[in-house]
Amino acid sequence: MGVVGWRHRHRRCLCLAVLHLFVGPTGFRWRALYGDARYPEGYEIHGIDISHYQEEIEWDKLRHAMIEGCPLRFIIIKSTEGSSIVDSCFDDYFYEAREHGFIRGAYHFWSNKSTPREQANFFLAKVTLEKGDLPPVLDIEVKPKDRSVEDFQRDVLTWLHIVEDRYHVKPIIYTYHKFKEAYLSAPVFDDYPYWIAHYYVDKVEYKGKWKFWRHTDVGRLPGIKGYVDFNIYNGSYYDLKKLTIGSEEE
Repeated sequence: MGVVGWRHRHRRCLCLAVLHLFVGPTGFRWRALYGDARYPEGYEIHGIDISHYQEEIEWDKLRHAMIEGCPLRFIIIKSTEGSSIVDSCFDDYFYEAREHGFIRGAYHFWSNKSTPREQANFFLAKVTLEKGDLPPVLDIEVKPKDRSVEDFQRDVLTWLHIVEDRYHVKPIIYTYHKFKEAYLSAPVFDDYPYWIAHYYVDKVEYKGKWKFWRHTDVGRLPGIKGYVDFNIYNGSYYDLKKLTIGSEEE
């Protein structure tokens, strides 16, 4: 075998080895391809988050869904993105979630292409939360490269303060644990309920306080075709109800 042939074969073997490591049945990040969902132990309050990617949902089937022997309690739904996008399934999902007895919530997906004030006002114009709904949620996962951490934090706080002024509750912040540690670690953010995304682990590595944990993106439930994100709430069902809008009035 010539030098060129040997190099080609060596490169091919290396690529196959890497592919098997990350995409094979025991691969870490790409376990989703094989449907290997993980279920944290010690939590009884389960929920999901959905968007138009779930397409048509059979709500009568979903209403009776169970996760690890526990009923599905809450559903958080994508509502808006940036200052111009409304999720195509939001209105339908938001209505059906309440009609079928779930505690519901709505999340806004942060965009670096519009100002925080524009995004907050757009969210408030398109989403009407009611008594018994979860506080509004800000899903933020990317910091602009041209903004300092301090300026970025001020932008996030602008959105949070505008939305908080409307509903008089602290919005929930959704992000990855490493993102929060890197960009949202200022003490002021610890006053907000935290929804952490951390997949394929048995326990959360984040050391701070948190309310929700999205622990897998490969959940399966009756009534939903394909995969769906599974979440748990870090507390009792009573605690979850106390978190909802208007609970302090009861």
